[in-house]
Amino acid sequence: MFEIVFLGTSASAPSIHRGMPAQIVLAGEYRFLVDCGEGTQRQILRSGVGFKRLNRILLTHAHLDHILGLGGLVSTFAHWESIEEIEIWGGKNTLDRVQALLYGVVLDYDRLPMKIHLMDIKPGLLLDARDFSVSAFPVTHRGSGNFGFVFQEKSRRPFLAEKAEALGVPAGPERSQLVRGETITLADGRRVGPDMVLGETLRGIKLVHIGDIARTDNIRDYVAEADALVIEATFLQADADTAHDFGHLTARQAAALALETGVKTLLLTHISRRYRERDVIEEARQVFPNTFVARDLDHFTIRRDQPVEKRSSRPAADPSQRDESVTFTEEDT
Repeated sequence: MFEIVFLGTSASAPSIHRGMPAQIVLAGEYRFLVDCGEGTQRQILRSGVGFKRLNRILLTHAHLDHILGLGGLVSTFAHWESIEEIEIWGGKNTLDRVQALLYGVVLDYDRLPMKIHLMDIKPGLLLDARDFSVSAFPVTHRGSGNFGFVFQEKSRRPFLAEKAEALGVPAGPERSQLVRGETITLADGRRVGPDMVLGETLRGIKLVHIGDIARTDNIRDYVAEADALVIEATFLQADADTAHDFGHLTARQAAALALETGVKTLLLTHISRRYRERDVIEEARQVFPNTFVARDLDHFTIRRDQPVEKRSSRPAADPSQRDESVTFTEEDT
């Protein structure tokens, strides 16, 4: 099971109802902060998740709307929270900007009470935990060093207790050995192998998270068969040319990617102030019906063979309204 909490869902600049990009992915005892826009630390508190064990930060790219909240968050960690070390993962350009922000402006390095590890992302495996893995893959946006992330639960074979009982396998360490793939010998000398008590292999849950992105043809293998895909929908199809110029997607393009790659649930974020939420969701659902437009503090739970569960800890905004009137500018990136 994976959970994702949307802390900020706006594109480029905050709006009345939406903060700057940031999400928390929860995987068992692990917590990952994906991007850290301005105001993220306050949203963490509002979400109820809190700062505990939030010591791994994955950055999709170097643009300020996705990293500027790191200054305040790390300062809080350094002065108020009992966090001994953090890992900040990003491409080289991203880490260069983070280093300038943290060590050039925010922190007194000589008196820093915790260790900060700046981890240069290369495509491939980032973390291999007992029950899941996290991998990075390159995406196309403005500049270099842009990444998406795959959270992949490991496949497993369920233990069939009724078969074990019929064979006389006692409750205890013998059953754990069988789950690990080992053959055991019972007290009467009979040997029992894993295939005798384990069911068919169940594929693990797959959550794919993508930040800003300009094209989808080169990421299909990474997205394929995801149980949930988080991706931007900064523009509507009527403004597809502008989306291309600024290195972004339309809601229709994101939905087409989900449809064509076997995604089960589509979660759209990075929503522009210029559009009504209902127009974004309607455009996407014309192509891919199982689409949600995430709002700040929405909490989604992704389980095997179950519909994605959504709950929210904030009042719903009026989806028929724009947050405010805006025009296209170079800052909409």
